[in-house]
Amino acid sequence: MHTTLTYFPSLKNVEAAAKRLSAVVSLTPLSKNIRYSNEFDCNIVFKREDLQQVRSYKIRGAYNKMSLLSESEIENGIVCASAGNHAQGVALSCKLLKIRGSIYMPAPTPNQKVEQVKMFGEDFIDIVLVGDTFDDSYHAAMLECERLNKTFIHPFNDEKVIEGQATVGLEILEQTEEQPIDYIFIPVGGGGLASGLSTMVKQLSPNTKIIGVEPEGAPSMSMSIQKDRVVELKNIERFVDGAAVRRVGEKTFEICKKNLDAVITVPEGKICQTILELYNKDAIVVEPAGALSISALDFYKEELKGKNVVCLISGSNNDITRTPEIKERALLHANLKHYFIIKFPQRAGALREFVVEILGPNDDITHFEYNKKVNRENDVAVVGIQLNSPIDLQPLITKMKLHNFYGDYLNDKPDLFQFLV
Repeated sequence: MHTTLTYFPSLKNVEAAAKRLSAVVSLTPLSKNIRYSNEFDCNIVFKREDLQQVRSYKIRGAYNKMSLLSESEIENGIVCASAGNHAQGVALSCKLLKIRGSIYMPAPTPNQKVEQVKMFGEDFIDIVLVGDTFDDSYHAAMLECERLNKTFIHPFNDEKVIEGQATVGLEILEQTEEQPIDYIFIPVGGGGLASGLSTMVKQLSPNTKIIGVEPEGAPSMSMSIQKDRVVELKNIERFVDGAAVRRVGEKTFEICKKNLDAVITVPEGKICQTILELYNKDAIVVEPAGALSISALDFYKEELKGKNVVCLISGSNNDITRTPEIKERALLHANLKHYFIIKFPQRAGALREFVVEILGPNDDITHFEYNKKVNRENDVAVVGIQLNSPIDLQPLITKMKLHNFYGDYLNDKPDLFQFLV
């Protein structure tokens, strides 16, 4: 019977990676967050990888891999596919190591991200915008690799990339020598960070529990661990773009399956609440994937009391144009934003009656699409209403029905709802 040995990053290789990275990577702070510590009655510290020069930990894996390329590989150049942080890490590594690189990104990538990649890579990189999704640009990148014999820099399923990301784990352990860590919460996308960090922690601090956190709409690692094989998801919700992958790596899966104490999923709306809270209360800007670890704390409230807890903030490349969507998703998750089809009788004063008689004193109309049809008893409108408290919903629906305004409730009809949000 043929068995393949699972690869685990060795301490020796990760220490060598840390040495290689020492002039390139910032030693990011491990800072206590008093607000969350008080809320969860424990000691919560944030590992601030959002403060790297490229605003995420991805520079670690990219630079470690690229600094070990042979002369002929350097001569042929490299290729990567990424819509975000990996692209920035690769671009900066190209400039620092003077390696030519082609960076493939999906055509709809926001301009801000494309400009960031250009800024870090300068004249050493070409950006190729191709396809609608990451998968499209990945396939195009692989074709270029084969055609021109270039080296592909994988975002996670590569031993040297994993060893680079593992240096985060080493740093955390060095920064907490005085106090053993009970829990580490980390975001999981393709699994590069999770597999590297978890191997170091399990080797050097075996009692520390490591919790991987995925977005609910892209649970590729938890599904794979459940089925004991790498699963490719047909459809994923792309909102948490830094962690939404259809398929985790073969290498990262084997490591995570053994090392992670749990992998949990967090709803996208909950992640949006965390992003807004961190911005409003702590003046910390995080991208959706950067908020994953903190968003998971609620699910462990009881176990965390009195413990030492580390949350890894993985990145801060948040596009400001997404703020309205983040607010919307947060309100929907909090059960404060509701969409209805409202029937308005064709008579003067119907809209005024709806506002005065039906809406509560603190209810607010935030969306109104009205379509007047001739010779109809009722006109219909799609109306979005923001409530002060979730308990105001049922009385509102009751009043609508009583006065014959109620047409339909749209929040639980995903096919219709996607056109509104």
